[in-house]
Order: sequence, then C-alpha cells, then structure tokens
Amino acid sequence: MRTPEEPRRILVTGGAGYIGAHVCRALAASGFQPVVFDNLSHGHAWAVRWGPLETGDLIDGARLDEVFRQYRPRAVIHLAGLIAAGDSVIDPGLFYHNNLAATLTLLDAMRSNGVDRLVFSSSAGVYGEPETIPIPESHPFRPVNPYGATKAMVERVLADFATAYGLRSVALRYFNAVGAAPDSGIGEAHPHETHLVPLVLDAAAGIRPFIEIFGSDFSTPDRTCIRDYVHVSDLADAHVLALSRLDQAIGAESFNLGSETGASVRQVIDMAIKVTERPIDARMSPRRAGDPAILVADSSLAKSVLGWRPVYATLEQQISTAWDWHKRYRLVDSRCAAPAS
Repeated sequence: MRTPEEPRRILVTGGAGYIGAHVCRALAASGFQPVVFDNLSHGHAWAVRWGPLETGDLIDGARLDEVFRQYRPRAVIHLAGLIAAGDSVIDPGLFYHNNLAATLTLLDAMRSNGVDRLVFSSSAGVYGEPETIPIPESHPFRPVNPYGATKAMVERVLADFATAYGLRSVALRYFNAVGAAPDSGIGEAHPHETHLVPLVLDAAAGIRPFIEIFGSDFSTPDRTCIRDYVHVSDLADAHVLALSRLDQAIGAESFNLGSETGASVRQVIDMAIKVTERPIDARMSPRRAGDPAILVADSSLAKSVLGWRPVYATLEQQISTAWDWHKRYRLVDSRCAAPAS
C-alpha cells in the first residue's frame, strides 16, 4: 500500500522521444515523477531529464512486469510506437506489431499489476478524409493508412477494456505537433525526419538543399494542403490534465488536440522565412496518395472538459520556438546524436 511520502510515479512509454520528453517535463512541473520506458530506437537518452530511464521493448511482458513491480506507477502515459504514415503502407506488419500488439502486451501488464489508468497517444490519422471541417471527435473513423488504422484499433481496444475490465482511459488525438519548450534543451530530433517544420528549418539552416512541397493542386487558397499545428508544450500540458480527468471519470474518452486554425504548406514556409530571416528553396513534387486537402481540429471538447488552454497558439510562436532549439542544438550536430551542453 502506498504511503503519502511515495512519489506520484507515472510510467511514460516512449518518454525519450520528442513528445514524450515534453510530457515528462510537464509531469515533473506538476509534481509527478515520470518513469520512462523506451527502447531508444527513435528516442534519445539525453532527452530523459526528469526521472529514471528503463530500457526495454513493450512487446516484452516480463520486462514490463519488472518495471511495474519496481516503481508501482499510479498510471501510464502511452506514447511509444511508430509514427511514419508513409512507412506504414510499405511495411504494415511492422506497424501492427509495434503499435497494436505491443499495446496489448502493455495493457496485460497493467492489469496484472493493478494499474487501471491510461492516457493514450492517438492521432488525427484515425479520421482519414474529413467530411466536415473542423473535425469533431464524433467524426467517423476512416483511416487511409495502416498507421491511422493502428491508432483507431487501439482506441477500440480501450473501449472494450473499459467495459470488460474497468480500465479508465483518455485518448488524445494529436494533430501536427511542432515547436520546443523554451530553454529546455529538448526538441524535435527524429533519426529519419518526415515532419514539415523541422524539414523546412533544415532547409533554412542549409542542412538540406531544399524543401519539397507535395502537391500544388489542392482545393485550398494557395493550392497546397492545410494542416492544424499545435505546440508540443501545449500537447504535454494536455496529458497532465488527462491524468486528472482519470481521477474523476470512468470508461474510455477521446479528445482532439489542435489549434483549430489551419496553415498551408506555403504559409509554413513563408513563416519560417520570416522567423529565420533566411531563404528557403521550395520545389514542387506530385501529391502523395491519401493526403487530404484540409485537416483542422475542433478542440472545443478538450477545452471544456479538460480545461485545456493552449499557450503557443500562433504559427509564428510555434516556429520561433522550434527555430530557437534548432539553432542551439540541431545545428551543432545535424544527426542530433546529443545536444550541446
């Protein structure tokens, strides 16, 4: 039985990654002790700064049991998994193994260790081609790639586990995470970068010669696709609010997390030119299969139920914080093997 003196431990799977590190930072600021469980295949040991790091694979139930027994967390924030939607089309088996089968192993470990609260990193990828803009949580699931399908499947699993086993869960459907927490030393450093903002900033910094724009024939004002960008620190804060929600509500709930405003690829590039004061060479390429023209969140439910209030609401703020981190760390080592001290 826990005593009042024990730390309020939260197990954070994927806590060495971009969003995971920011979630750990937010947890520590709110009086929790994050315990990171990560295999470091995409995360970085240097990003684990607010609690212990336990290495291991989620598919390894015995290793998970060890960590649960050692730390006795009160809840789990589950961010581990593969995220490159394009890669999921090429190798769907890998994504179903890492995102779905591994999550089932995690849920089994939670049940056997008496942990009944979970915050799950879901995605706007569950929606596919939207019927309405902005997209509400009630929108049908129509994922267009295996990545989105794995997120939708896990959400179904969580609903079934709530009914059968009493699991309490909150699924947070992210739109496009950007930025970096000021003066934190953590930022977006994927080994194989696919996200627009860091790619654009790499082009501004001269790490890559140009940025590709995939598609110039969308039904949008400037003919490039529109996405909803949300600051990673605001996403992190939502996870802490979701933990509080799990103390009050039962069952499985889902919330969109986005800025509720869209920015086109052209607008992102133009804003990066403004923020960095550097030229960026942009070149046109054919649009990618399955890319919707517009994805913008309706985040009103997260605001009304969780009390979520984004701080970095504008694209300029978001790109400015990303560029600040880029200049201090990414340009020191373009591989981002470790940040400068």
